Amino acid sequence: MLVFVLNAGSSSLKYQLMNPVIKKVFASGICERIGIDGVLKHEYADGKKLVLNVPMPTHKEAISAVLSTLTAGEGKVIDSINDIEAIGHRTVHGGEEFASSVLITPEVIETMKRLSPLAPLHNPANILGIEICQELMPGKPNVGVFDTAFHQTMPDYAYMYALPYEMYAKHGIRKYGFHGTSHYFVSNEARGMLEKKQNTRIVVCHLGNGSSVSAVLNGKCIDTSMGLTPIQGLMMGTRSGDVGAGALQYMMAKENLTIDQALDIMNKKSGILGVSGKSSDLREVLEGMQNGDDRCRLAVDMVAYIIKKYVGSYVAALDGIDALCFTGGIGENAALIREKVCAGLDSMGLVIDPVKNDRRSSVARDISTNGSTARIFVIPTQEEYVIANDTYNIVSGRQN
Repeated sequence: MLVFVLNAGSSSLKYQLMNPVIKKVFASGICERIGIDGVLKHEYADGKKLVLNVPMPTHKEAISAVLSTLTAGEGKVIDSINDIEAIGHRTVHGGEEFASSVLITPEVIETMKRLSPLAPLHNPANILGIEICQELMPGKPNVGVFDTAFHQTMPDYAYMYALPYEMYAKHGIRKYGFHGTSHYFVSNEARGMLEKKQNTRIVVCHLGNGSSVSAVLNGKCIDTSMGLTPIQGLMMGTRSGDVGAGALQYMMAKENLTIDQALDIMNKKSGILGVSGKSSDLREVLEGMQNGDDRCRLAVDMVAYIIKKYVGSYVAALDGIDALCFTGGIGENAALIREKVCAGLDSMGLVIDPVKNDRRSSVARDISTNGSTARIFVIPTQEEYVIANDTYNIVSGRQN
């Protein structure tokens, strides 16, 4: 089955054309600068690349350009869009309504619209992507794969905030968590790599421009670091992560900020960018640290320390650990961050092998010492494969 996987953001969209049964990707790419001018970066035929400047005033022109590129010209990989059998969408916020991937219906879209205030940057763009695909490829089944779904197994004492209970009852204010597709894939891969198959205790660190940690017991998420929205938890590229409410209120009073202005600072001007003053890209900050920039050093130390604190607390929540996993752009590539996170975790049975850790590779691997009682894995995430596979299972009737 050929599945078109779409991840529609506010000003960009990523796509893949994949057969999940044989795990083959026929093409992938990204449309950037939607609403400004429009650039389509297309990769096909085992590494061939194509860059097209295409006017993209809206997402509709962007998706049309992708479908045209897939079916004609230099980047062609299929004869017509009729070859696409289903569309799988990354959908960010499913609230408490969606604990698994679903076939898109008008009712599902209405529920997503109702949940949009919880993910104002993501859900409207996801809905737009769905509606455009329904228009451009009528009759094709669309499936929504929710970022929040994997975390719906968290117990109430893990997801509730200690606010008055009516805030949850009236407004659904609780922890939902994100990056669920990645946490599911990586924890599942880790279970396959472990000799132990029952009562597996796994901590997954998904580290990229957005970052989160999850505690996974026997394949089920029991806690995660992001909250009602993706701002909570770890220090990220531009997001602050955990900040005390008192500090937020004090900053607002001193700087004469509205709540929207304060949240804009916490979402877009904080984290690695805010502390380093240099960049939201950790690679540039690591370079700055090597060149003696102390604020870059501070940012790197903070990133690793906060991850380490979450790992320690989740080992406690799991009553021990069998595997610690690193994934995402930073998790897979930043050996220094992995080294700093794992330093001193020997008492938890986590002992990193410095030689294995420094060895660059694009495949899943074990970077712990032979004597380490728990394993440390680096596992490249494959969120698009999960989306394509869930779409295949739902459309072919293998999953309810």
